[in-house]
Amino acid sequence: QVQLVESGGGLVQSGGSLRLSCAASGFTSDYYDMGWFRQAPGKEREGVSCISRSDGSTYYEDSVKGRFTISRDNAKNMVYLQMNSLKPEDTAVYYCGTADYSVHGCYVGYPGWSGQGTQVTVSS
Repeated sequence: QVQLVESGGGLVQSGGSLRLSCAASGFTSDYYDMGWFRQAPGKEREGVSCISRSDGSTYYEDSVKGRFTISRDNAKNMVYLQMNSLKPEDTAVYYCGTADYSVHGCYVGYPGWSGQGTQVTVSS
């Protein structure tokens, strides 16, 4: 059974940091590009960051460049998102999942697996 379980969210003050973790099971995550996505209240889900399954190349949405770092540990079937200098506008539910990405963006990709999400709230 495929499962993606996010953890590490919480309430943090503006300027603070959080590290999100995503544990994958039921499939070998290193077969797929993986990504982090977020959805704020009243907004569509957006791609925050993606990482290649092969060479570790990455993509970041413009608003998080220089603040967020995506990484993966294929041996552990884990994907991480280090978030620094958090801002109130980063408040959202964060999801990890399989991804497709290019220089133009990061999207939920085949086969469309994602987790239930973890809430990140940044207070001003």
